[in-house]
Amino acid sequence: MAEFFKSSTLWVIDFRYLGRARRWFKAFERSLDASAIAASLNEELRVLYADRAQLVAVQPANEEQEAQYLRGEEPKNQYCPTGRG
Repeated sequence: MAEFFKSSTLWVIDFRYLGRARRWFKAFERSLDASAIAASLNEELRVLYADRAQLVAVQPANEEQEAQYLRGEEPKNQYCPTGRG
């Protein structure tokens, strides 16, 4: 796993689920460009959420976002205010 992460690029994926902003961080091979990643993510969102989700933006993570991700400080997309949902 660590070997893959070293040879990959971390991407920030912004999408809307039932009208609410959501964010994923995903690592992809360095050779993939944003259009290939967007096509893959559109399919993944369709499989997971049908027509309830819409891809908004796909961009490489900046240094601060990558550091937050590695420290486990990225935003959590929780639906339950208690954090258990």
